[in-house]
Amino acid sequence: MASYAPDDDEHYRGQIDFFEPSFDSEKIFGGHGALVFVIDAQDDYMEALNRLHQTVLRAHKVNPHLKFEVFIHKVDGLSDDIKIETQRDIHQRANDELSDSGMEQIHLSFYLTSIYDHSIFEAFSKVVQKLIPQLPTLENLLNIFISNSGIEKAFLFDVLSKIYIATDSSPVDMQSYELCCEMIDVVIDISDIYGKGDGKQVPFDKGSSSIIKLNNGTVLYLKEVSRFLALVCILREENFDKQGLIDYNFLCFRKFW
Repeated sequence: MASYAPDDDEHYRGQIDFFEPSFDSEKIFGGHGALVFVIDAQDDYMEALNRLHQTVLRAHKVNPHLKFEVFIHKVDGLSDDIKIETQRDIHQRANDELSDSGMEQIHLSFYLTSIYDHSIFEAFSKVVQKLIPQLPTLENLLNIFISNSGIEKAFLFDVLSKIYIATDSSPVDMQSYELCCEMIDVVIDISDIYGKGDGKQVPFDKGSSSIIKLNNGTVLYLKEVSRFLALVCILREENFDKQGLIDYNFLCFRKFW
C-alpha cells in the first residue's frame, strides 16, 4: 500500500516525489494494492487536488487495479458543517477533474480523519479490508458467531495497529469501536506489567483474554485468535451468562481461521 502526502511548499512528506523523472513509476505503483493520498483540510487544498489528479492518472496507467483512498485530514479543527462542506467540495472537484480527463471509471474513496480520535484507524481499517480477498468469508463467519452467541458486535483486530480487518455485517458505531480499541490498550498495558514477556515483544499470546464489565450493563470480551489478531466482542451482561456457549462458538470460529 503506497502513501503520499503533499506539504505546504514544494517539499513532500511522503516517501518520495512521484513526479521526479528519476523515479520509476512502474516500481512505485506496480506492486501495491492501494494508494493513500492525504489532504490537509485546514489548508488551501487546491494544489493538493491538482497533485491528487496527476498522481491518480499516472498510477492508474501503471496499475489499473490500484485502489485510491483520499484522507481528508486534520478535520478535528473544523465544525461539523465545515467538515461536511469540505468533504463535499473535495469529492466534487476531484471527480470533476477525472470526468474532464475521460477517466470516470476511476473510483476515489474519501474519509474524514484526525489523530485526536479513532477516525484515522477506522479509515485505515476500511482501506485494509478492501485488500483482503477472504473478507466476505470472514464477515459471514462473524455473523454466524454473533447470532449464535447473543453478541451485539464483534471485531477482528490487528492488535498492534488497532485496525480491524473484519467485522460482522451490522453498522459500525464509532463509540463501540473506540471502546474496543481502548480495551486492547488496557490488556496490553496490564500484560506488559504483570505478564511474562521479555519486554521485546507485545505481551499477547494464545493465553490472552479479557472480560470488562461496564456500569451500563455492557460487557467487552476479548479472545486471542492468533499471535497478532484478537476477537473483541460487545454484548449485554445478561447474555454473558452463557459464557460457556460463547467460548465454544469462539473455538469453532478460530478453528476455521
